[in-house]
Amino acid sequence: MRMDSKDKRQTTKNNRLIQAMRHASAGVWSVLRHERNMRIHLVLGIIAIFLGIWLKIRIQEWLWIILAIFFVMISEFANTVAEALTDLIVKNNYDPIAKRIKDVSAGSVLMSAIFAVIIGALIFIPKIF
Repeated sequence: MRMDSKDKRQTTKNNRLIQAMRHASAGVWSVLRHERNMRIHLVLGIIAIFLGIWLKIRIQEWLWIILAIFFVMISEFANTVAEALTDLIVKNNYDPIAKRIKDVSAGSVLMSAIFAVIIGALIFIPKIF
């Protein structure tokens, strides 16, 4: 790890697994701390898990529920990355391509959330009614 004597921030690749895990965990917490929508997705995912436990869904249904939850969260991570990179590049200037990048990235989160709602409806509605 090469660092300037004044700057102790890492600028090279991780050399150890534990170091990589610390950075990955910091990324997860950063998204949870700064992205309101990720917190909403997390709460809804937890509700889906508790609903699955309460309704005693089967293992195949659990696989779909867990897939849907993680798909939404991974989409939100990718959206956060796309927005941050776009903001870094264009600063505070409007650019139609930057807007398109952000819109398409947000659209991917919307599509994954719709997928999750469909999965949840297919599994939970018949069990509730």
